[in-house]
Amino acid sequence: MNIPSYSIETTALVLVDVLNDFLAEDGKLHGMIGPMLEQTNLIEHLKRLLEGARAAGLKIFFSPHGVDEHSFDDVHHVHPRFQFGLENKVFWKGSHGANFFDPLRPQEGEIVISQHRMFDSFVDTDLEKQLRDHGIEKVVLAGLTSQTCVEGTGRHALETGFHVTFLKDAVADFTELAHRAALDVSYPTFGHEVLTIEEFLKAVTAA
Repeated sequence: MNIPSYSIETTALVLVDVLNDFLAEDGKLHGMIGPMLEQTNLIEHLKRLLEGARAAGLKIFFSPHGVDEHSFDDVHHVHPRFQFGLENKVFWKGSHGANFFDPLRPQEGEIVISQHRMFDSFVDTDLEKQLRDHGIEKVVLAGLTSQTCVEGTGRHALETGFHVTFLKDAVADFTELAHRAALDVSYPTFGHEVLTIEEFLKAVTAA
């Protein structure tokens, strides 16, 4: 496989929804996604990814989910997943669940994007502006969940003209079926590259 290079000047690692409601043991969704987090060893993989990206000097962006009682005031047909989220105050703005999971918390100088309300991290956020302002051409995606917010963000990035890479061992989902659908069908369709963490970090180059 011929893997392209990733310049630290024009590449962004975008971590989607590395939040307590998913990853902390007391998170509201942890009981549902916990078995797949263990199966994929996601937390340890994301720690390794962040360590390698920081050591390489890559630009790192964090895209968090966040809603409140007014997030869907303009939506006439709220999707059942988000109805559940509203009723149970999942990723509720200002709550513990909407905070970053401590081992994966942004460090000084890393960019935190405004909160997205549904699956696409670009819609009604400053993600595209921040990427453009930082001269980004290649978007590398990791986080949660494989088939929803990571995939949705990658699709939008592709449509907007970015080079898109999905990291297949840096994502997880609620079920094996959803996870495999993303890895086996969606990522090869919407990504220019589908790589492991190791493959990606080896391809990172200095300016």
